[in-house]
Amino acid sequence: MKRYIVPMIALFVLAIPVLTYTATWQMDPDHSSFQFKIRHLTVSNVKGDFNKSRGVVTIDDQNITNLKVEVFIDAASVNTGHAQRDQHLRGPDFFDVTKYPTITFVSKKVIKADTDRLKVVGDLTIHGVTREITVDVEGPTPEVKDPWGNFRRGATATTKINRRDFGLTWNKVLDTGGLVVGDEVNIYVEVELIKK
Repeated sequence: MKRYIVPMIALFVLAIPVLTYTATWQMDPDHSSFQFKIRHLTVSNVKGDFNKSRGVVTIDDQNITNLKVEVFIDAASVNTGHAQRDQHLRGPDFFDVTKYPTITFVSKKVIKADTDRLKVVGDLTIHGVTREITVDVEGPTPEVKDPWGNFRRGATATTKINRRDFGLTWNKVLDTGGLVVGDEVNIYVEVELIKK
């Protein structure tokens, strides 16, 4: 009889649910935004965004550095409020959306920078070129229950990239020596998440 006690205890222990603090969250595209700002003619900034995106975030509240992020952006959804400029951005001089329809970001490492602040290191792919970047993140916020029974959280993220690093090299020189389009791109992200 004794020889059956140990296996039975082992089965009992395995049957007990393991407490987990990890959850998967779906990005809510209706309440998320991916915006950018870039210098134009050396005298002002042009702002734009991408209207179509999706993503998944895995959050471990016991160890936030286990955070995982995957974001997919429809490059053709670029919008700067100027139809002719947007067509140019979709064409071969810039995003070339026929060949490279999706912009992606996949996290690789997370560093806790401060209370409620993270540095998320990951691979950004634009125009078929992948580069490692670091994104400064505020959040994620504590989860709340919305009026329809869904659990939600959010985060704000910022980063800067050089568009030339991703093969977006089109430009023209002005008579004054400046360039039509700056190289540095400031990126601003607001994400709202729904628990899957």
